[in-house]
Amino acid sequence: MTPRLGAILLAGGRASRVDGAAKPLFDVGGRTLLAAATQAALDAAAHPVTVVAPLLDETLPVTWVREDPPFSGPAAATVAALASWPVADDPEWTLLLACDLPDAGAAVRRLVEDAVLLPADADGLCLGDASSRPQWLIGLYRTRALRAAASALVRSGADASMRALLDDLAITVVSVPGDLTRDVDTWQDLEQARARAAAAAHRPDPEEPS
Repeated sequence: MTPRLGAILLAGGRASRVDGAAKPLFDVGGRTLLAAATQAALDAAAHPVTVVAPLLDETLPVTWVREDPPFSGPAAATVAALASWPVADDPEWTLLLACDLPDAGAAVRRLVEDAVLLPADADGLCLGDASSRPQWLIGLYRTRALRAAASALVRSGADASMRALLDDLAITVVSVPGDLTRDVDTWQDLEQARARAAAAAHRPDPEEPS
């Protein structure tokens, strides 16, 4: 039986490097980064799917919460989302995903595939870049471990780092190709992501007859 999976999508940052624009609403390849992250979670059969942000797109099949105070960081956002879930109905796993990933679908598929290889005493895994630096916001964590870590933070995690939230957990870092962890932080990143998406759209399908 496939373990139950919930998802926390983080979409409420200040985006100072793109002049405060709403990064999750950037269009890459014909859909927004937020829509791509939501679809990645739904494709993994995640329920619930909670977005921590102001209401950005009321058409998405998600619930919305906000960290308190706003803009107090991803750890606080994670704590706020967990607080909105009934403990008695917790999923076994929690997908934690930033909403600035052009390749969110592939990243989530890799997490789900690798999760089955974890030892029973592991608390989760996250993707890492080529240097194995952990990308905490592309991760899959046991919900009970994540709740325990969240309860140890003061002030509901306000201004705490993700390292402070997760550092005591037994987390496996999986090094992956750069595209899976490449996010959109700057206008240049956005241009490059759109160029990659356009190139991929014109690439012949290897399964199509020539």
